[in-house]
Amino acid sequence: MSPWTSLITALTLLLYLVITINVGRARGKYKVPPPQMTGDPGFERVLRVQQNTLEQMVFFLPALWLFSFYVNPLWAGGIGAVWLVGRIAYAWGYYQAAEKRAIGFAISSISSMVLLLGSLFGIILSLVQP
Repeated sequence: MSPWTSLITALTLLLYLVITINVGRARGKYKVPPPQMTGDPGFERVLRVQQNTLEQMVFFLPALWLFSFYVNPLWAGGIGAVWLVGRIAYAWGYYQAAEKRAIGFAISSISSMVLLLGSLFGIILSLVQP
């Protein structure tokens, strides 16, 4: 097990925890009681950050670990760190306005794709090498 991949995984979970806490805070700020999922556009943006981050984590975490195992754990950690920066930029931008989420989304999406494609390459190499 790689400490770099483990660190990025733990930081990803910490980021998700903070984003989830932000939803609870936004419920109070915008007066949107559970189980209500709509209301003030400010609340809906905060909720979308949480939901989209969860959706992206399902793709990112397995790709991170596969890349770490089949390619290189240090590179996986570096690319994973870029993904985290992208998700933070995504959240920061989206909290302000929906139009400001694009750069963060692009950074995290490209990072995830690099991890996936690298993983596939590493897996295929391990299958064809004796």
